[in-house]
Amino acid sequence: MDEDALAEELRRSIGELVRAVRAVDTMPPGEAAILGFLDRDGPLTTADLARLRGVTHQSAAKSVKDLSVAGLVRGEPHPDDGRKLLLRLTDAGRSRLRQERTLRAGALGAAIRETFDPDERRRLSESVALLSRLTARLTGLGSDARFARGGGASR
Repeated sequence: MDEDALAEELRRSIGELVRAVRAVDTMPPGEAAILGFLDRDGPLTTADLARLRGVTHQSAAKSVKDLSVAGLVRGEPHPDDGRKLLLRLTDAGRSRLRQERTLRAGALGAAIRETFDPDERRRLSESVALLSRLTARLTGLGSDARFARGGGASR
């Protein structure tokens, strides 16, 4: 199989896997994504969240409002620009995110145990490292490796 066909098969397969795992979610995907960004990246503005999610500012603002009303995020004045709010994950938000992640991991873990024999689970584990490297390359986190190989600085 050539690289382009492999790339398309991988894209399709991973997309289906992500959709299947999200089926156990108990909150809208956009809200879960915002909680995840705030957990990983720390405080962000609504504009930051919109950019990270690839949605309009209005869409991100609606999700932020819903999360705020639920007590999962809180806003505070931005230290550099008083016109902006810096959004933080609350303890309740962190707990809810942990619950969502536990549900996802549980569903995926059960499927792995029920589907694969020990050797296949080992091979799957090895493939996670390959997928992580591929993700790093696509997101620019693997750019140091490009410099080491003389690949340039394009992003």
